[in-house]
Amino acid sequence: MKTFDYFRPATVSEAVAAAAHPGTAYLAGGTNLLDLMKGGIASPDRLVDVAQLPGLDRIEHLADGGLRIGALVRNADLAHDFDFAKSYPAVAEALLSGASAQLRNAATVGGNLLQRTRCGYFYDPASSCNKRQPGTGCDARDGENRLHAVLGWSEGCIATHPSDFCVPLVALDAVVEIEGKAGRREIALEALHRLPGDTPERENALEPGDLIVALRLPAEASGFSAHARYLKVRERTSYAFAIVSAAANLRIERGTIREARLALGGVAPKPWRARAAEETLADASPTPAAFRRAAEVALAEAKPSGDNLFKIELAQRILVRALTLAVAGTPKRVPALPASPFASVSGALQNA
Repeated sequence: MKTFDYFRPATVSEAVAAAAHPGTAYLAGGTNLLDLMKGGIASPDRLVDVAQLPGLDRIEHLADGGLRIGALVRNADLAHDFDFAKSYPAVAEALLSGASAQLRNAATVGGNLLQRTRCGYFYDPASSCNKRQPGTGCDARDGENRLHAVLGWSEGCIATHPSDFCVPLVALDAVVEIEGKAGRREIALEALHRLPGDTPERENALEPGDLIVALRLPAEASGFSAHARYLKVRERTSYAFAIVSAAANLRIERGTIREARLALGGVAPKPWRARAAEETLADASPTPAAFRRAAEVALAEAKPSGDNLFKIELAQRILVRALTLAVAGTPKRVPALPASPFASVSGALQNA
């Protein structure tokens, strides 16, 4: 591992000032960054350790009915917070389906939003990767690419975004609070992650020194809690990144879907909001035909980036399954195998 300088700031403003220098990276839980450093994928000159910054590890209920989650809240603590899981069950289920229990105990909310792709070519310094080294090419295009993107990809990069957590958050219009050199600003989570285009090395909208300090869910997001599910198809049900995943959040009145919030994971370089599919479900009856139509619309622009044509139909099927389960109602207990489409509803009481 490359030698680096280490700095532990006492305040957010100190952290932002220190991280504005080129070659600097923030360190919190370190569950992704340290792996990248050990593998020679990331080689920062300086680490700014923000893990002890005061005030960023709180879950706050806002006066307008929304929720503010500090960037240093641990994934496990958030998923097991009773009020959070009851109000945003699909988000809690997504968190519990990600990584292992040990990693969830260490990983932070802010770090989860910014985790890097798990593309094998990105992790291999001997491979060409435009994301890691711009202009070198993308070995994934002609390589092992069955798990790569079918939406939003470009010739420069076909990698997918790995987060489970972000998928239901994007569906629920989450907002990210950022502290930077010019002060504090907000950005929709949907706009935080960038599509690769011709600049795949630019993965998000952050500027040098920018620090995510909080994540906010609007008051209306909890209005979907009675009919909300997150489902994930993976190669190991115990823990693995999604081949495809889907978040379905519905507001149902008198047997009719009044509003739907849908998003897909594992299919694109960013969490993918399926807005056109949402529109097809507005004021519709919750029927299998309506769900199939929504799934077709959600994947209408999908195209294989390699040996992954199967992901398009698989994503459609998992969205239909998520919608079917969401209509049935959010279970009172999180499944023992969270987010598995094959799991029976059992396990720790969390949403009662």
